[in-house]
Amino acid sequence: MLTELQIENLGVIERLELMLGPGLTALTGETGAGKTMLVDAIELLVGGRADAAMVRHGSAEARVDGRFVSADGTETILSRVIPADGRSRAYVNGRLATVSLLAESAADAVDLHGQHAHQNLLSVSTQRAALDEYGNVDLSVLAAARGRLAEIDAALATLGGDERARAREIDLLRYQVAELDAANVVDPGEDAVLDTEESVLADAAAHRTAGASAYALLADDGGARDVVGQALAAVDGRSPYAAQAARLHELLAEVDDLVAELRDISDGIDESPDRLAELRERRQALNDLQRKYGDDLSAVMSFHAEAEDRLRELESFDARAAVLDAERQSVLADERVAAEAVGRARRAAAPKLAAAVQKRLRTLAMPNAAVAVEVGEHVDDHPGDRVQFLLAANPGSPMLPLTRVASGGELARAMLALRLVMSAATGARGHDTLVFDEVDAGIGGEAAQAVGDALAALGRHHQVLVVTHLAQVAAVSNAQVSVSKRVKKGATFASARRLQEDERIDEIARMLSGSSSESARDHARELLAELPV
Repeated sequence: MLTELQIENLGVIERLELMLGPGLTALTGETGAGKTMLVDAIELLVGGRADAAMVRHGSAEARVDGRFVSADGTETILSRVIPADGRSRAYVNGRLATVSLLAESAADAVDLHGQHAHQNLLSVSTQRAALDEYGNVDLSVLAAARGRLAEIDAALATLGGDERARAREIDLLRYQVAELDAANVVDPGEDAVLDTEESVLADAAAHRTAGASAYALLADDGGARDVVGQALAAVDGRSPYAAQAARLHELLAEVDDLVAELRDISDGIDESPDRLAELRERRQALNDLQRKYGDDLSAVMSFHAEAEDRLRELESFDARAAVLDAERQSVLADERVAAEAVGRARRAAAPKLAAAVQKRLRTLAMPNAAVAVEVGEHVDDHPGDRVQFLLAANPGSPMLPLTRVASGGELARAMLALRLVMSAATGARGHDTLVFDEVDAGIGGEAAQAVGDALAALGRHHQVLVVTHLAQVAAVSNAQVSVSKRVKKGATFASARRLQEDERIDEIARMLSGSSSESARDHARELLAELPV
C-alpha cells in the first residue's frame, strides 16, 4: 500500500506531501489543477517513462518519492529523479538502482488503469494468471512435468551435444588422459624435489671441492680440530676454566661430527651426466604439463581426475542417453496429458469469466459492451498459454485485444470490471494499490453511481486511488484529496490536501453545480450520507 507520496518540481507541482490510507481515495479538483500529475508521479515510481518536459520550468530536476508498506509491515521507499537534461535516476530504499529494478520492486504494489501505459492486466502473463485464478486451474502437474523436461534436456546437453562434437571431445580427452597417465604425476611437490637434486648435480665438481676444502680446514694437521684440542688441553683440569673446558669438550665433539658429515656428503656427490639429463627432461615434462593443464602440479592432478571422469561419462553416452531419452518420452507424455487438462480447464473457465466481466461492464456505462477471453491461437495449443482478453465497446465494433482499445476511459472500466469479478470470485484481499484515471470519462447519472459503487467495493479489498470529476464517485470514497492551483507572480503552483468532512461537502457541492450554494451543499450531504459502510 502506498502510504506517503512526496513530489518536488514536477509540472505545476513545486512541492507536495500527501499521506494516503487504505480504501478508496478520490482525487478531485478543477480541470487542469494537476490531478493527473499525481498519477504521473506514481507512474514514475513504478518504472514509467521519464521526460525532461515533466520538470517544472526553472528547476534543475524533478523528484518523486513513495513509501510502500506491505502486508507484513515491511517498508520500501522508491524514488525517481528526472533532470532537466540528462538521464533519469532511480533509487530503491535510498540505493541507486536501474529503472527495471525499480519496476520490479513495485510490480506487485501498484497497478495503473486509464490513459497510462503501465497497466499490469494488459500483459498476456497477467491475463493468463487471472483466468487460472478465476477458474481454479491446477498448474502443479504441468509445471512439474515441464520442470523435469528442462532438467532432462539440460542433462542431455551436458553429455556432449551432437555426435560429431562428442567424438571430437572424446578424442581430445583420450589424448590428454593418455599423456597424463604416462607422466604419472602423483606428488604435487615433485618439481621442488627435482629442483633440489638438479641443483646438486649441475654443480657436482664444485660441491665436492668445497666439501673437501672445508674438511681439510677442520681435520688436517694444524686444522681447526687440532686448534680446539690444544685450547682444551691448556685449560682442562683448571677450576677457574671448568665451564669453558666443558664447552670446549662439546665444541670438539661438534667439530668431529661436522668432519664426518662433510666427508660423507662429499663422498656421496656423484658427477652423473646421465642422471642430470634425466632430471632436466623430467622437469621440462612437468613444466609442459603445467603450461597445458594447470598453474602447479596440484592443478594438473585435478585436471587429470576431471578429464578421466568426463571421458568415462562421454564413453558411456549411449547408455546414459538411452536412459534419459526413455525418461524424456515418458515425461513428455505426462506433460501432454497435463497440458490438455490445463487447456480444457482454461477453455471451460474462459466464457464464464468473459460473461462475468461483461455483466459488470454493462453496469459501468458500457451497456453494449461485449467481452471474450481467447485461449490459445490454435486448437492443438493444448495448454492454451496465450490467453487474451478481447473487448468490443459498441455495437458493430470488432472484438479487439485490450492493448488495442483506444479509449482510456473504456479501458479503465474494463479493468475495473475485471478487478471486481476477480475479487468476488477469489475472495482475495490484496494489499496492492490500484490507480484509476479517466474511469468515469463521459458518464453521469446512474452509470456514475454504478462506477462509484464499484470502486467503493474494490476499495474494501485494495487501496484504490481514482482521479474523478464525478460527485457520485467522490461521495462514496473513504477519503478525498482536493487538488488545486494558484498563480503567483506569473507562475502556477499546484497543491493537494486531504479534506475534512465539512470541506468534502463544499468540494462535492462544487462538483455537482460549480458552486457551493446551499442546495448543492444539501445534495452533497445526501450523497455523503449514503457512503457505504
